[in-house]
Order: sequence, then C-alpha cells, then structure tokens
Amino acid sequence: MADTGIIGAGSWGCALAAVLERNGHPVTVWSIVEAEVSMLQKEHEHKDKLPGVALGERVSFTSDLKEAVEGKELLVLAVPSVYTRSTARQMAPFLKQGQIVVCVAKGIEENSLMTLTEIIEQEIPAADAAVMCGPSHAEEVGRGLPTTVVAGAKTRQTAEYIQGLFMNEVFRVYTSPDVLGMELGGALKNVIALAAGMADGLGFGDNTKAALITRGMAEIRRLAVKMGAGAETMNGLTGIGDLIVTCASRHSRNRKAGMLMGQGYTMQQAMDEVKMVVEGVYSAKAAIALSKKYGVSMPIIEQVNRVLFEDKPVKEAVTELMLRDKKAEYAALEWGREHGNDPD
Repeated sequence: MADTGIIGAGSWGCALAAVLERNGHPVTVWSIVEAEVSMLQKEHEHKDKLPGVALGERVSFTSDLKEAVEGKELLVLAVPSVYTRSTARQMAPFLKQGQIVVCVAKGIEENSLMTLTEIIEQEIPAADAAVMCGPSHAEEVGRGLPTTVVAGAKTRQTAEYIQGLFMNEVFRVYTSPDVLGMELGGALKNVIALAAGMADGLGFGDNTKAALITRGMAEIRRLAVKMGAGAETMNGLTGIGDLIVTCASRHSRNRKAGMLMGQGYTMQQAMDEVKMVVEGVYSAKAAIALSKKYGVSMPIIEQVNRVLFEDKPVKEAVTELMLRDKKAEYAALEWGREHGNDPD
C-alpha cells in the first residue's frame, strides 16, 4: 500500500485515482479550484469531466498543495501541459529528495522546447521524474476497460515501482528507459490528431485517416530518432498505439477540435466548444520549431500550424499535402535486391 498524491483533478487525474484506489492505495487528489474540490468531496465523482466513475472512500480531495504532496510515496502530475511548470514550481518546497513524480500530461513547452519531465527536473531538482503514457482515454480507464500503458523512468527500479502500483487485471503497465521517445510520441501525436479531425470534418474517409496516421508517424519517428529517441518506442504503445487512438477515438479532444475546424470553426471557437484543454494546439508551434532546429521535414505538422495560426483554409492545406513532390515511401529501401527475409 502506497500513499499517493494526484496533482490535478481533471478526467485523467480522476481516472488514475480510480485505478490506484481499486488497487488498495490511499489517494489524495488536489485541485486549485475550491468549487471542484467541494463537489468531489460531496459526490466522490467528477460529474463534469468523468461522469459515472465513482471514486471510493480511499480517495480524498484537497485544495491544499502541501497536503497533497508532502510525505507521499508517489506523486502523479496530471495538470495540463501548459501548467506543468507553474505547478511544479509550487510543489517544489514540499518534496523530499528522490520523491517520484510521474508526469501523465503530454506536451512540449513552446518557448524552451523542453519536454515535461525536463521541466519537472528543472523546477524540482529533488524529484525522481518519470512518465506514464500510452493509448489510454480517461473515459475508458475510469470504467475499467482493458488498457495498456508504459511507465518510463531513468532507472529500472523506478519504472518497476510505478508498474507495480498501477498494474491490475484491466490496466497493464509495461516499462521503458526511453523517456524522451515516450514524451515526443505523446506530445506530437496530438498535432497529427488535429489533422485527422480536420479530415473528418471535411467529410473525407478511412483512406485519408489511414494515410494521415501512417505518414504522421513517419514524421514523428524522423524527429524523435534525430533527437536521440529509440525507433522501437515509435513502433510501440506510446508511439503508433497512442497515435491511432487519438486520431480515431470519439473521446479524443484533439480529433474533435480538428473536426470542428474542418467544419468551419476557428481555432478558438473549436477550443471553446471542446471545453477542455486541446493539447495539440499548444504543442504545434513547439513541434514545428523542433523540426527546424533538427532539420527534419514534417509537412503534416507544418500544414496544421498554418491552419491554426495563419488562418489557412483546411481544404487548401490538405490539397497541398496531396500535391507535394513525388517521392519514394522509404528512400532507404534499394531497388534490385531481396526484401523481407526476416526469419520471424
């Protein structure tokens, strides 16, 4: 049994509180919003963000950050990515050396181009920063539907500790040392999901969606590998797995925002309609800045930026993608020799 603090009472924070509580761990959930804390204390259910998911008696709620952080064996940082730095800074005075902080948000800071665990390490030098992500919509995790994620950390010991706390018969947790690859996959897939939603909003079909997912993954992989991440991570749950679910699911706020823009909404109108933080909008500028910094071609992400921030018509952006210069799918494959000799 591990005393755990969850910083952030949104849908994902509450869903993970439900997982930990079912596993027998006492959980303290923090929110900066007093009214939200009062509602959760009374209802033990987030009626707005995660309706129908009961949070048991081992889950308590507070607006006192010190109470949620101090002395906890594990901390889960579940605020939206744009609030990661400010929240981590407020948490810092209450952490002890080596206290594990698992970031479960997805994003890249626009100005610094830092990943979220890098921000945590900068703001909380005492923290053992880790990450947990994968194809995992809060609505399904909260209901106990089978889900698989990955816990990433600098040491095997930390990753396996996180794995042990969260894993049960419906929530499977793998481990990985590739924290950078996991974070890049988790952040950049949100931008591709905006493009997939735009295609849906325009009324395009499954062929278009499949192409966006596949070529979007190629863009993410090129950048991640150039930055030092493992190509294997991009082929796994936190790469292609997370990309598929975010591009295809009705629960995806990024896909929904993109779909509204495809139907003629402005970026701000789409975000207002979704009523939750659309992480892809905040990661899009960082993604294109990274592509320029590392000299990596990312045409889908480039067109998404033009739609978001230059008022480019969605249909025009899609047309430009389709009419790009002719090229091979994989330039590294050579003509005139055998392929596909893998004995497996």
